[in-house]
Amino acid sequence: MDQVVLDAVAAIEHRDWAELRRVLHPYVRWSTPEAKFRGRTKVLAHLAAYPPVPPPTTYELCDGQIYRWTVAPE
Repeated sequence: MDQVVLDAVAAIEHRDWAELRRVLHPYVRWSTPEAKFRGRTKVLAHLAAYPPVPPPTTYELCDGQIYRWTVAPE
């Protein structure tokens, strides 16, 4: 797993929204079994309101930031 994704996982666990904002691409596509979002602002708002999500099963980077984050159903 790339360091930027590990940084994001740690930021989510510690609820460090400033750090997470830094590593998410502005047009991030976020997909979990419960929800799908597009855009950093929507993702941050969702994560702030709910418990931490698990690490991604797949992801895509763009310009050193997370562009796509997918958590597959179990």
